[in-house]
Parts: sequence; C-alpha cells; structure tokens
Amino acid sequence: MQFHVQETMSKGIKANIDENLDVSDLFKDRSDVVSTGPLHVSLQVTGNEGSITVEGELTIDWELACSRCLDPVKLHSKIPVYDQFKPAAVEDGEEIEQDEDDDIIAVSGDRLDLKPYVEEVLQLFMPFAPLCSNDCKGLCQNCGQNLNEQKCSCNTDRIDPRMAVLKDLFKDEQ
Repeated sequence: MQFHVQETMSKGIKANIDENLDVSDLFKDRSDVVSTGPLHVSLQVTGNEGSITVEGELTIDWELACSRCLDPVKLHSKIPVYDQFKPAAVEDGEEIEQDEDDDIIAVSGDRLDLKPYVEEVLQLFMPFAPLCSNDCKGLCQNCGQNLNEQKCSCNTDRIDPRMAVLKDLFKDEQ
C-alpha cells in the first residue's frame, strides 16, 4: 500500500487495492475489544495533477463489549474512505505548515504509505458506546448483577445527597 508520490501524480496512475490487513495489534491493549477479524481494504488510488485521491471502503467484523452490560456484541462495519494527499510544501529546506482548514493531507517524503491512514480511519470510526440491544438494562451499580438476565435485590431508591439529612426527620422516635 505504498506509492511513489511524484510518479503517481505525474503519470495519473490508477491503482486498486484489495487486501486484508491484520489489525489485532491495534486493539491488543483495549479491554472493550473482544476480537477483530481482518480489515478488508478496498480502495482506488488515483493520481491527479497536484494530488492523489484515495476512495473506497473498509469492512471489518469485530466483537466489542457492550458499554452497559459488558456482554460481547458482534458488529459488521463498513467505513467509507475519501482522502486527498499532496506533497508537503517545502521552502528553504523546511516543511511549511499546512492550513488546518485544508482537507488535503500533506505527505512528507517521496512515498505515500496508506497503512497508517487506513488504521487511523478504522480507530476513528470505532463505535464509541456499542450496545447489545437498544433496551439493554446494564449492570446493577451496587452488586454488579447483569439486569438483562435477572433482577437483583438491591435498594434502587435514589436520594439526593443534599436532602439525605431530611430522610431521618420524619422517623418515629421510640
């Protein structure tokens, strides 16, 4: 997934990338990622005058922990990709900083390696709070019981801590 920047732009090269990447190392230290399948990369790289366009789709099957009950959730994700790359502007041997508003990514050096960009897109697209179902009840905050499986016997009355002193006010004194 590497391209020579100047050659790709000057010759208007079109290339298709269709491969599977093992991304398990990206998520090895994350407890919310149970397992990941290979990331299928299907991209078309097109050299234009002054830039390189990369568009296509990433697909992955992964198993994540439900954000409420921690049960495994199997997901199939399709991630659209559209990015433009251009050579970094250099003045007096130093790279000029690009505008933050510019949607075109500056590439330093003569080679464009798409693997880091693909991995970044995958991590940015990862679901923030996956759910096993929309009506997941989660875990009891006192005993940790999965409330989807059975109800616990914990007291669920919520008392505002600012008013907790008042609860004893009306108790019968004996």
